[in-house]
Amino acid sequence: MDIRGKFTEHPASVGETYTEHMRVAASYSGRLFKASMCAAIHALFPWKHCTTASATIRTMHDEMQAGHRGDFAEVA
Repeated sequence: MDIRGKFTEHPASVGETYTEHMRVAASYSGRLFKASMCAAIHALFPWKHCTTASATIRTMHDEMQAGHRGDFAEVA
């Protein structure tokens, strides 16, 4: 596989261009980072962010399953 194929094969397999895939993946990364920080705060202060991380993950999963991968990338 040539170098271009390494950057385009997977994005194409999910119906996206390289740029679209980068935006979606970066959006996931940001949302997961925020959820991770909330989980870390919750570990120290159990009364804070009791459901934030799990709710974020559930929402992201539902969006992926419904095929709305790019719909939230504009917002995040």
